[in-house]
Amino acid sequence: MQADVTTLDAKKAGTVELSDHVFGLEPRADLLHRMVRYQLAKRRGGTVSVKGRAEVNLTGHKAYKQKGTGQARHGSRRANLFRGGGRSFGPKPRSHAIDLPKKVRALALKHALSAKAKSETLVVIDKCELKEAKTKELKSRFAKLGFGSVLIIDGAAVQEGFARAARNLPGVDVLPVAGINVYDILRHEKLVLTKAALEALEARFK
Repeated sequence: MQADVTTLDAKKAGTVELSDHVFGLEPRADLLHRMVRYQLAKRRGGTVSVKGRAEVNLTGHKAYKQKGTGQARHGSRRANLFRGGGRSFGPKPRSHAIDLPKKVRALALKHALSAKAKSETLVVIDKCELKEAKTKELKSRFAKLGFGSVLIIDGAAVQEGFARAARNLPGVDVLPVAGINVYDILRHEKLVLTKAALEALEARFK
């Protein structure tokens, strides 16, 4: 599979061969769903917490005598029946992460890349570099290329000036190739890969 290579100035810069075993798969919605669910569950904080009856700051003195009042027997105002008492079976800090095999995660990434290639929303550019870190300049270049909601994946590191210029643009995310993930790929309309990112991805999935 071949793809055109363009520059940030919207000029053609040749073509590149895309590996069929990475970009030519038939996308499977079930794999993509499992991976997105895995990512979103893993990033949940899980820090919610409430106090039980052993933690609330109330007296442990017996509220009233055991017999003769006509009321239920209670030994403490910390019980969950009383206002200010501890909560029964309340949430405690925990991890929401779920397990997903490493091979399934790798396959889901291939299917996400293939989905972008199949829908013709995958763009290959030669490099992501700017002489000056100017958001206005980058915005005009993106307008020529037709970029709105876009995820840009560079090589091992992103040029600092380019990252600074892009971070003020709404709907634009820039990541090094090590940070590529299924959720970010799917939530953006277009995926932009540099030639360095392509080489790193194909080497990763060899």
